[in-house]
Amino acid sequence: METDRLSQWLKGRRVFVLTGAGISTESGIPDYRGPVTRLKPRRPIQHRDFVTQPKARARYWARSALGWPRFRAFEPNPSHTALARLEAEGRVHALVTQNVDRLHTKAGSRRVLELHGSLYQVRCLACGSSESRDGLQARLLAANPGAAAWSYELAPDGDADLPPEAVDGFVVPPCLRCGGVLKPDVVFFGDNVPPPRVAEAFEWLGACDAVLVVGSSLHVWSGYRFVRAAAEANKPVAILNLGETRGDVHAALKLDVRAGDVLPCV
Repeated sequence: METDRLSQWLKGRRVFVLTGAGISTESGIPDYRGPVTRLKPRRPIQHRDFVTQPKARARYWARSALGWPRFRAFEPNPSHTALARLEAEGRVHALVTQNVDRLHTKAGSRRVLELHGSLYQVRCLACGSSESRDGLQARLLAANPGAAAWSYELAPDGDADLPPEAVDGFVVPPCLRCGGVLKPDVVFFGDNVPPPRVAEAFEWLGACDAVLVVGSSLHVWSGYRFVRAAAEANKPVAILNLGETRGDVHAALKLDVRAGDVLPCV
């Protein structure tokens, strides 16, 4: 029933897809605002804290050093694969993701804009040079040989829960080029998406005539703005998400189901 409704809605349209954490939870990646995790909220790293507090940076990188190998190993699920197929078939014309896991690219989607960046790259706050996260991982473990023996629980965005004592003394390697502070090349909470990236996403939206939201509560303005813009331009919106979203009022079609139960059959 839901599959038929979505198939009919997609028919003959140039679709702009916006995805959120809900599509990646089906690959095993924890989220912040899913039906379960919203019952036990956690405070993600804040941009200001990371930039101004060496202790906050050490805590972030200590936890990330443990979470990265498992995070990197996650694979696309049938929903990611379905969206890549729909792009190849000419039904999806643009895909903007709020996720930082690069699973859409792994699944074969070609026209992907990573709105919040990607954890696969690290950037220096001083000189702007970029380094692969894999390269930094090797340096993190070399500088902290005892870290690999810590036990942990994986948290959203490649993070891991660690007791405070495990963070004390953690050494964070500097930028290889200038010795500056390294930050994952993602938009932390409290920061803004770079304007050129937003402009590119709106350009993609302008070339499409409908918006499909998959796995996002639209709680964050960076994604919700595209639904608002679509509604103001009288472009139909469909939302595929477990639970209520901020954009439900704008949706011509709302399916309260797992993406993996519908998208692969469309």
